[in-house]
Amino acid sequence: MAQKGVQLDQETFCCSICLDLLKDPVTVPCGHSYCMNCIKAHWDKEDEKTVYSCPQCRQTFTPRPVLLKSTMLADLVEEMKKTGLQAAPADHCYAGPEDVACDVCTGRKLKAHHSCPVCLASYCEKHLQPHFDAAPLKKHKLVEPSKKLQENICSHHDEVMKMFCRTDQRSICYLCSVDEHRGHDTVSAAAERTERQRELGVSRQNIQQRIHDREKDVKLLHQQVEAINRSADKAVEVSEKIFTQLIRLMEKRRSNVERQVRFQQVAELSRVRELQEKLEQQITALKSRDADLEELSHTEDHNLFLHSYPSLSHLSESTDSTSINIRPHRYCLAVTAAVSEARDKLQEVLREKWTNISQTVTEVDVLLPQPEPKTRADFLQYSCDITLDPNTVNTWLLLSDGNRKATVMSQQQSYSRHPDRFTDLFQVLSRESLTGHCYWEVERRGRGVCVAVAYKNIRRAGDGNECVFGYNDKSWALDCDNSSYNVRYNNVHTPVSGPRSPRVGVYLDHIAGILSFFSISETMTLLHRVQTTFTQPLCAGLTFYWPPGDTAELCQVK
Repeated sequence: MAQKGVQLDQETFCCSICLDLLKDPVTVPCGHSYCMNCIKAHWDKEDEKTVYSCPQCRQTFTPRPVLLKSTMLADLVEEMKKTGLQAAPADHCYAGPEDVACDVCTGRKLKAHHSCPVCLASYCEKHLQPHFDAAPLKKHKLVEPSKKLQENICSHHDEVMKMFCRTDQRSICYLCSVDEHRGHDTVSAAAERTERQRELGVSRQNIQQRIHDREKDVKLLHQQVEAINRSADKAVEVSEKIFTQLIRLMEKRRSNVERQVRFQQVAELSRVRELQEKLEQQITALKSRDADLEELSHTEDHNLFLHSYPSLSHLSESTDSTSINIRPHRYCLAVTAAVSEARDKLQEVLREKWTNISQTVTEVDVLLPQPEPKTRADFLQYSCDITLDPNTVNTWLLLSDGNRKATVMSQQQSYSRHPDRFTDLFQVLSRESLTGHCYWEVERRGRGVCVAVAYKNIRRAGDGNECVFGYNDKSWALDCDNSSYNVRYNNVHTPVSGPRSPRVGVYLDHIAGILSFFSISETMTLLHRVQTTFTQPLCAGLTFYWPPGDTAELCQVK
């Protein structure tokens, strides 16, 4: 009882705003006391209302009361501090509307520390102590604070529901199991919990697996974002360089035209000025002769007139001014016409090519991970029509069947010269560029063939590693013969196992950076899967080995 009285004394001298012992206590006109700073701060918020109220009883005051320190309360608080009494529990220790309150506390209740399913009550830390001290209570299993303890009581028998009816899928008490649930499949709540706990574990495993899969997808998307940004930055950088080169070329051509026009201008002006000087000299001479003739016309001496006239009247052959053609604009018109023609042709080329550029830029595949095909029928949905490019085929290979089939020949073929042709290696690329989702199959006959994909800018001249499919960073290849499979990239060889078959399937997901090789027979077996980042469109490729007669054909599988 003494302890309870001390607790009341503590609460009596606590500020109801800060819930701590009073500091510089003041008493408002209604009789309630507060810390000086607490009530000032409270009333400062009410200044705009011009009506001030007590936080506890809500009595209003007008005007704002003058606050004076309560000396008696201040002395009492100081005495309490000296006797060792502490402030009331902090506000966060009291139960709020959302908290579970202690069922034993009176007045303002503290938060419950635990709940007891046996006692059907919740206890704060202080009132929970008997469960740790009293032997009968030690057997009770404590749980986290719960507001639903009463839900464990049977509404019919007022007993704790320790049974579970599997027939009706509900919790029941023991009396229910022998009464209205007689004959039902009933077990103890603990046994049902064990079973459900096992199911919960399986559910969690499934959820965790899904989380793992989604995190993997998120990681792939993050890699795609980085790849897209790198690819876009590279495309912008290269395009800017190319356009800068075009601009510089145009500036150079413009400068050349301007220099030639100015050179011609100087030459024409020099010719005109030379002719102009001659004409001006002739005009001066003619004016002098005219003056002499005029003077002669006024002489009165007939003999002098007759003597001088023959020499003054004789004129040299004159230059006919009508033969001077004023045509400086003709040269300018010719130059302007030539430049205009070049502009028109350039615009026409840009119009033709710009459509391809725009389509290439705007062809964006779905970025979200798409489920990879599982069956051959699924793969065939992405089958594409591929043909071999006569401009790239080596001269020892013969194309046939609509440029789908290539055969090693014993004599060179008479293909026209072309910079895209493989000069030394028995290789050929497809005419079509491959982006997005693509699937195709290759049927081979003979000793072996290499099925590949490569960037268009792979080197064609020579037989070095930079030309061979799979020996550089611009191509990926599956080397197939009658005894083994090998995957090659950047001159790294990876042996792979799988059933031997004359037909190979190739699946490309360009955006996701997936390249898969399959052995195709009655079943479809994955040989190898590449996960990378493709920075350019790809072409299908084939590499052959000696002897003549080996063939490979791009199958029509639609």
